[in-house]
Amino acid sequence: MKYIDEFQDPALARRLLDDIARTVTRRWSMMEVCGGQTHSIIRHGIDQLLPGNIELIHGPGCPVCVTPLEVIDKALEIASRPGVVFCSFGDMLRVPGSDRDLFRVKGDGGDVRVVYSPMDALRIARQTPDQEVVFFGVGFETTAPAIAMAAHQAKRLDVRNFSLLVSHVRVPPAIEAIMRSPDCRVQAFLAAGHVCSVMGTLEYPALADTHKVPIVVTGFEPLDILEGIRRAVRQLERGEHRVENAYPRAVRPQGNPVALSVLREVFTTTDRAWRGIGTIPDSGWRLSDAYRDYDAEHRFEITGLATEEPAVCRSGEVLQGLIKPHECAAFGTACTPRTPLGATMVSNEGACAAYYLYRRLTTPRTEETASVD
Repeated sequence: MKYIDEFQDPALARRLLDDIARTVTRRWSMMEVCGGQTHSIIRHGIDQLLPGNIELIHGPGCPVCVTPLEVIDKALEIASRPGVVFCSFGDMLRVPGSDRDLFRVKGDGGDVRVVYSPMDALRIARQTPDQEVVFFGVGFETTAPAIAMAAHQAKRLDVRNFSLLVSHVRVPPAIEAIMRSPDCRVQAFLAAGHVCSVMGTLEYPALADTHKVPIVVTGFEPLDILEGIRRAVRQLERGEHRVENAYPRAVRPQGNPVALSVLREVFTTTDRAWRGIGTIPDSGWRLSDAYRDYDAEHRFEITGLATEEPAVCRSGEVLQGLIKPHECAAFGTACTPRTPLGATMVSNEGACAAYYLYRRLTTPRTEETASVD
């Protein structure tokens, strides 16, 4: 398949691995920001093929995983109300709230529907004017333009029974928060290519300069990731800290101007709580005042929620890159995809789900992956 097979070539992967091994002379730790990259790394065993003195730290780049428990509980409360059609992408249905998930709400009689686009939810609203239709808008900058367009169209068409429960988050403030953490071990970042295809790369040079870290915009196929690692290692070994675009087939410095235009119209930045991490300033989007009538939180006025994370779940530490999933005592025992304690075991971008799916119960190193010190 064009643009897929070429980036999974074993011979080219071996050449990149050999180049990395020749370049590296000391221990380095780098973080892949996106959960899609994490799954690709674990699926293809990239971390086990690298020299042993290169550590990949899994970052908080799973939007489902970082959606705050309070927002999940608000979604459950809204979805349980009579006369509400609650629409969501499928990966949100199994995310645990304080005492249930959206599947449980659906089983109890709630009208919860999986849609493939927020425009599907808008169409349902136009077809059922006697129902309140709510779309659960969760994601990084990648999915935000489509949700912004749904709000734009709802306003243009004067669809009064449509609203959005929004919990969008932004990558650059998360990188800033990670680098300012006293426990930070990250020395370079593999930035998410799909995010940068929307937003561009112009926010990243200041981060690289301030924190003296290389930031390499990276794709998702094995060769994309290896090339991103190769460039990051080369910068680290040279003492450089620049932004490099290793995903030029999709990313331009200015991003997607049409998507950026609708984002500016519909959203405004806000402080956002990240599940397991805490509140990060200016790290989220909310609907702007011009679109306040389409804000489900405003429309339904959910108050009085008391939330509490399971004490045994260490997904917050996983999201911060402080531990690997298998280092949590609940991993694979009390916490599985069928009985998840945290969102990182549910989402198809969650690190815990990747480790469970690909049976990464430990992190063995072979002689081939031993340190080259």
